[in-house]
Amino acid sequence: MNAPGRQKFDDLNPAQQAGIICNDDRFQKFAATRSGLPGEQFNTSAAAEYLRTVCQITSRRQLNHSGEAKARFHILRTEFDAWTGKIATPRE
Repeated sequence: MNAPGRQKFDDLNPAQQAGIICNDDRFQKFAATRSGLPGEQFNTSAAAEYLRTVCQITSRRQLNHSGEAKARFHILRTEFDAWTGKIATPRE
């Protein structure tokens, strides 16, 4: 349950969500795995670089304005949620 006055994660804009997940150790490990690197080598800035590469943006702010970038971010979040077990892995 959220504290009074706090927004739910899904109610935040995509740039805010991206900033939060890049600080998440699980996302850093996910990004490292996807990049073929040891998780220990990944940190917040490496995760942010991975996110910018995948979403094809130069700044997280673009996620709020570019429909294509927002769609790529949504796919990335879905893949991350499946990787963490938060949702079932999509079938191909």
